[in-house]
Amino acid sequence: MITFADVATVRSTFKDGGSYASMNGEPSVSLEVKKRPGENIIQTIEITKAIVAEVQKQAPKNLQVDYSKDQSEDIRQMLLDLQNNVLSAVILVVIVILGALGLRSSVLVGLAIPGAFLTGILMIAIFGLTINMIVLFALIMSVGMLVDGAIVVTEFADRKMSEGLSRKEAYLQASLRMSWPITASTATTLAAFFPLMFWPGMMGEFMMYLPLTLIATLSASLLMALIFIPTIGALIGKPRKLSPAEAINVKASEAGELTTMVGLSGRYTRILTKALSHPGKIVLSGFLLVCGVYWTFARIGNGVEFFPNVETNYARVSILANSSNYSIDEKHEIIQLAEERLVNIPAIKSVYARTGDKRTIGTLSLTLVDWQNRGPAPEVMAQIKERLSVFSGLDILVNRQKDGPPAGVPLSLTIFSENLAHLNDSLRTVERILRNHPKVVNIEHNGSTPGYEWQMNIDRTQAARFGADVSTTGSMIQMVTSGLTVGSYRPDNSNDEVDIRIRFPEQDRHLESIDRLRLMTASGLVPISHFTERSIASQLDNINHTDGLRSVNIGGELLEGEQLGKIMPELFAEIEASGLADGVTVEIKGEQADQQESQTFLIKAFAVALFVMAMILVSQFNSFYQAFLIMSAVVLSTGGVFIGLLITGQPFGIVMSGIGVISLAGIIVNNNIVLIDTYNTLRARGMDATQAVLRTGAQRLRPVLLTTVTTVLGLLPMVLSVNIDLFAHKIDIGAPSTQMWNQLSVAIASGLSFATVLTLFITPCLLVMAGRLEDRRASRRAVVIEDVSNPL
Repeated sequence: MITFADVATVRSTFKDGGSYASMNGEPSVSLEVKKRPGENIIQTIEITKAIVAEVQKQAPKNLQVDYSKDQSEDIRQMLLDLQNNVLSAVILVVIVILGALGLRSSVLVGLAIPGAFLTGILMIAIFGLTINMIVLFALIMSVGMLVDGAIVVTEFADRKMSEGLSRKEAYLQASLRMSWPITASTATTLAAFFPLMFWPGMMGEFMMYLPLTLIATLSASLLMALIFIPTIGALIGKPRKLSPAEAINVKASEAGELTTMVGLSGRYTRILTKALSHPGKIVLSGFLLVCGVYWTFARIGNGVEFFPNVETNYARVSILANSSNYSIDEKHEIIQLAEERLVNIPAIKSVYARTGDKRTIGTLSLTLVDWQNRGPAPEVMAQIKERLSVFSGLDILVNRQKDGPPAGVPLSLTIFSENLAHLNDSLRTVERILRNHPKVVNIEHNGSTPGYEWQMNIDRTQAARFGADVSTTGSMIQMVTSGLTVGSYRPDNSNDEVDIRIRFPEQDRHLESIDRLRLMTASGLVPISHFTERSIASQLDNINHTDGLRSVNIGGELLEGEQLGKIMPELFAEIEASGLADGVTVEIKGEQADQQESQTFLIKAFAVALFVMAMILVSQFNSFYQAFLIMSAVVLSTGGVFIGLLITGQPFGIVMSGIGVISLAGIIVNNNIVLIDTYNTLRARGMDATQAVLRTGAQRLRPVLLTTVTTVLGLLPMVLSVNIDLFAHKIDIGAPSTQMWNQLSVAIASGLSFATVLTLFITPCLLVMAGRLEDRRASRRAVVIEDVSNPL
């Protein structure tokens, strides 16, 4: 009797390793945790740490547990920064209101902020959403806008109380008189943000919280301005004690002589009087100025980008081989060498290394020290590349994690062809073009990689002659390679079944052993070399299909500061000139496709917003000219956006600057509505156009400036990239939380500041041009009537 022990060694062991992992150079077992879509990442990490802590109590004392890429810390810090920015914006706005309107009026206006904030957060909770960084920035963005209506009502009531009306009557008149202008201005602002709710794709899911929060808070601010604040003002309102200069200006702007006005209002009235003497020249100068700004940005601006680059604390190094013929141990050795060169870089906090499969040698996930204690991320990436430049024959990709919506590589191309040979040849051609371009780095693809494999070709006729079959031959070969699974059982120390594998000893696992294999047949032991032939062939890793067509993807990243829009035309020209085979097509994917999708949507959203706002304005003023006047101010205000980008040296961001332009449209309309509404009221009283425009400017200068200043001040911390920590008593400049929103804040602040100048000068000139034409027509009609009634 022969037992297994006589011919084999039976032992309990682990399966062959599929990968290796290490942490800061020490061997480790890794557990990678990802949250499900829609779940809270902070809660997910807290639950994970609690489970690990509980299990660690039962583990050996020398077991060390480290956490890598703990994103909850970054999210908490970013939320804290945005909360501080919200408080800073509120404080700045309240200070301005306090100085301009007095204590009681500023208290009334200030009530609009918490009232609108709480209502907006309540609406978010009703929709089942959570507060995140986009919601917090939307609150920062809304601080200056949601007090506009309250400022207009309170300022009007304050003016009426100064004229002698009681506080109840003053606030009643203010709420009634300003109800339509404020409602129209709020409706136009909501019309600007509402189309953003239908933003498609991943970017739309990421930015959806912005319009939702703004719509909720601004709708609440309308109720605060027209109902709650007048009600409270009727109880505690009190006229502000005017200085002698302010008393003179109030009296002169209502019915007195405008030339007696002093201070800022007086200077503005005198400048406006001169401007109204040549309204056509002023309007033409404004249009030429905006055209000049467009031309200047096109010539010396920093171009266009999709999403702003933000400082990050994470990076990833991927090491790829030009061949897939590496064993797992060889890959582990290469990864160890790379890890040794990175662990002592001061800017790197931890290195988590893991070997890969197929073409990937392995990846190293790097956690950088806090951004305040190291250089900029691009400098750290350059240092990492320099350390790893000693490796030859490998593709080493160094990428830093980008905050914002999940996205692929910036440059991504998909090559289609039904002919597999043409597909592979085209891939090599495109890859060569990308590698030769000086501004494209980190090139990778999912096509087949150069490699070889051994093939066992069986002569079935010869095998039948010996009574051999293919399946039995394959089982014998497996004993030389990965082992033949003959069954499974459940040992006492395991809850799962364990495979039983038969394989040759390690010293007999080589190619020559395959040639010496003998197969038991009816004719006895037959060497498999009698009916098989071993050959080497090119390896085919995979075949990809996209929309039913064979395809391969290739992409890469750009050097820091380079823009895809400038490089893509050059690359496509080279690809077309390379002479790809017939039937091969190349399509743009990745960030460029996302950028084009977002750009197309934002243009459509801007057009829809302008149309809806125009309809609201026509209904409000019953005048196509005045609606066109306000719409032209919206279009011209984009010049201010480019002025801000030129001053700060930033490119025009498709996402952030595009949202800024759309947001700007809704904000600018407010000042123009209030201005034109006052002008129409004065004209209805029989006042001539020039006098009506001058008095409108004198009366509405302060609320227009106040609404502009409060909006700009609310965004000022983001514009300056300053984070004021009111609790830790420190100031940070250039924090990642401010970098993401800086472009959007600059667009709104600069555009609104520029648009305010247009509102105070271009709008009056356009009004007076139309008003004088109406006065001349009315005068001619009066003369004709007088001539008809004269008997002579």
